[in-house]
Amino acid sequence: MDWQKLISDRRLGLEDFHREDSQMRSDFQRDYDRMIFSSPFRRMQNKTQVFPLPGSVFVHNRLTHSLEVSTVGRSISREVIQRMSQKNLHIRDHKLLENIPDIVATACLCHDLGNPPFGHSGEKTISTWFSEGPGRSLQEKLTGQQWADLINFEGNANSFRLLTHQFVGRRKGGFAMTYSTLGTLVKYPWTSIHAGEKGKFGFFESEEELYRRVASWLDIPEISTGIFARHPLVYLMEAADDICYQIMDIEDAHRLGILSTEEASHYLLAFFEEGRQNKLSRGMGYLDDPNEKISYLRSNVIGTLVEHSADAFVGNLTAIMKGDKTEPLTKLIPQRLKEAYEECSDLAYSRIYCAPYVVDVDLAGNRIISYLMDVLMDAVLNPDKNYSQLLLTKIPRQYDFKSETLYGRIQAVLDHISGMTDVYALDLFRKLNGHSLPAV
Repeated sequence: MDWQKLISDRRLGLEDFHREDSQMRSDFQRDYDRMIFSSPFRRMQNKTQVFPLPGSVFVHNRLTHSLEVSTVGRSISREVIQRMSQKNLHIRDHKLLENIPDIVATACLCHDLGNPPFGHSGEKTISTWFSEGPGRSLQEKLTGQQWADLINFEGNANSFRLLTHQFVGRRKGGFAMTYSTLGTLVKYPWTSIHAGEKGKFGFFESEEELYRRVASWLDIPEISTGIFARHPLVYLMEAADDICYQIMDIEDAHRLGILSTEEASHYLLAFFEEGRQNKLSRGMGYLDDPNEKISYLRSNVIGTLVEHSADAFVGNLTAIMKGDKTEPLTKLIPQRLKEAYEECSDLAYSRIYCAPYVVDVDLAGNRIISYLMDVLMDAVLNPDKNYSQLLLTKIPRQYDFKSETLYGRIQAVLDHISGMTDVYALDLFRKLNGHSLPAV
């Protein structure tokens, strides 16, 4: 792959209006600003990341997580540019590389846009509604790839759809983002047929043609049918996300009392050699607030992971540009850091993701989303029923529940549900069950 092709300010849906003239803001900066001011981005403030939405103790939601990922992605990008420039690696136009931080930062802002309410359990609930629940009866009416899209419902693929799909009443190209931003967003550039055991893929059948258009313009090779190489900047976006969720989950768990200060300190100090550990321990000694102690360690861990992720990217750049690398950068950092990161991951699965706070959200979210899927799908599939006609007035007109295809009507329901905030989904659940009525 070639940076001259990979970095393109061509906009999806506005190809015929492309401008070459210089502007105060680059098109990549416009992408970033466009996301900050968008409704889907604002809605993430009311979507669960891991723990329930804040009460007296503030923990991360989708919005704060995405902002932090964007900041870290920008930092890694700057480190990468410095190293690439020093070594003159794969560079013909140094000025072109100056756009990388804006491209990566924007992709980081967008990476969770498509996630449904109630954390990752929301994705699983939608998938299993089809694979284990009432949706099983629809399999014979869909193509193999459409069915794979549904039983592996993926927030990543839904983010690409949200940005590119022409919803009813909207302009062609969706948010009309630049090709480079869209290419950097797709972490798993293959169809659902190739999702594998983890169920990960980058675009639904409905957006495959759009991704192919982006990949073709950026000259991203199709390795085999339906499987593309990753845009190189995907690695930077992915690393920023991996760093933030893994390290910030520990800080949140400490704030909620799931981990003691000693436990959290142990796992964060493990990222450093003995001499640096002693220095950091002395630094913690100047702080009395336990939360500040862990924040101090967290900032140092993120700093060192940013530097080594940049080293890993540049060190493997030749293979990445050839499309030969598939491992995330967190697998390519020095052994000590990799082991510390994996220990944090094991801790998260054994102590954090199964904590009562988290399981309560999973249980409630499963019941709420399952019920909404039941009633909304029935209304869309049987629109002549009296109750269906009433309920369909609740679906925003941008969602095409009158689509000519079954797949399109199903997607309209998924678009609506995945766009809900936790609070909206809970409120709608209560209203449809008669547990909440408008004030009279």
